[in-house]
Amino acid sequence: MSSNPLIPLVAEELALPVDPRVTEMAAAIAQAHGAAASGVLFYGSCLRQAELDGLMLDFYLIVSDYGRAYKRMWMAAANRLIPPNVFPFEHGGLAAKYAVLSEADFARLASSATRNVSVWARFAQPSRLVWAANELSRRRIVATVAEAAPALLRAARPCLPESGRALDMWRTAFALTYGAELRAERGGRAASMVDAEPERYVAFTAPALAAAGLPARLTRDGMIHFVDPLSDAQRRRGARAWARRRVEGKLLTVLRLAKASATFAGGIDYLAWKINRHAGTGIAIRPWQRRFPLIGAISLLPRLLARGSVR
Repeated sequence: MSSNPLIPLVAEELALPVDPRVTEMAAAIAQAHGAAASGVLFYGSCLRQAELDGLMLDFYLIVSDYGRAYKRMWMAAANRLIPPNVFPFEHGGLAAKYAVLSEADFARLASSATRNVSVWARFAQPSRLVWAANELSRRRIVATVAEAAPALLRAARPCLPESGRALDMWRTAFALTYGAELRAERGGRAASMVDAEPERYVAFTAPALAAAGLPARLTRDGMIHFVDPLSDAQRRRGARAWARRRVEGKLLTVLRLAKASATFAGGIDYLAWKINRHAGTGIAIRPWQRRFPLIGAISLLPRLLARGSVR
């Protein structure tokens, strides 16, 4: 584990304090899945919010095994087939949703072992480990989260110039991942996310590049100069890989939406709330869409894509 130079920084960040209500909610989420729960991660835009009332908090529950995490085996099968399962949750007057991943799937999806960006893109961003079953679980989760930023930069490298500013590297990398999912956020979201915590990304740059196996020279003025220039062929392969990620990522979003209609009560209302909040739209859900949430949600996609509300 110690071979990844990013681990100390990630461990420190994951241990930063949060609102006590977040910790209480995380413990309640873990309790709902019994002895299978290994850890609960808090992530997303709510990390930067002092006032949590009226917001939807985001968690990942990491479990040892899907079969132990559920009483109904079809839930375990669905989680295994198209991870993660997503559930709504309320506790202490706060609302949340949480995604469930096994330790094995979390390690795979947070690394370069997958083309799908959803997990390694999220955990290349700040997060907090707000509940852990024991010290071994904590160390495993820290090590897994520490793989996310290197996976992001490794994938983004063919689309980066040979020299540039460190913060621009992160902005470009996150913009690529936003394009590989159906997203409700506006186009500048990736840049604003980096700009909200520039010191954090500067501190992560050197160890993340080293962990990614990308030799680079960093200067005091915030510039990066990659040691090994890429050929045109390597850049073309990288561009094709991102084109494939964009197609696969948007299709996977639809598949996850279909699965969520069976696990997430009120999921279509949450979808509308999130799009309205991030994209400034005024979507209203009709009664028939609540009765048939999968069909209703899919029926929104052409209109949202045409408007540019999701990308």
